[in-house]
Amino acid sequence: MTETVFKVLFVLVIFIIAYKLIFSGKRGLTLFEMHFKQGRLNRHKGKIPEKFERDCRAIAKKHKLTCTVRAEKNNQVRLHVSANVGDNLTQQIRNIFPFEYYDRKQVDHSKLQG
Repeated sequence: MTETVFKVLFVLVIFIIAYKLIFSGKRGLTLFEMHFKQGRLNRHKGKIPEKFERDCRAIAKKHKLTCTVRAEKNNQVRLHVSANVGDNLTQQIRNIFPFEYYDRKQVDHSKLQG
């Protein structure tokens, strides 16, 4: 009887480990997300730097973009733009993103702790 219980527990643990390995992506903390539909900001969440939001809206409106722009922080801040956006427009969006804003906040935060 106890042998059966151990076998069931073992199989259950294997399933849990497999689930974690398959479905746990390398995503970090989402700082913000912006969803554009036909060039208009459809919905958003998180704290978006004002100038970046304004400039990103202008690019999306000009090119009638339908996409998602997301910033995540794992160790560093990473900017993700939907794959359906061309490389040229993705680079334009990356060029206006204020990476230094987040680096500065991290440095200031570390000074407070030290």
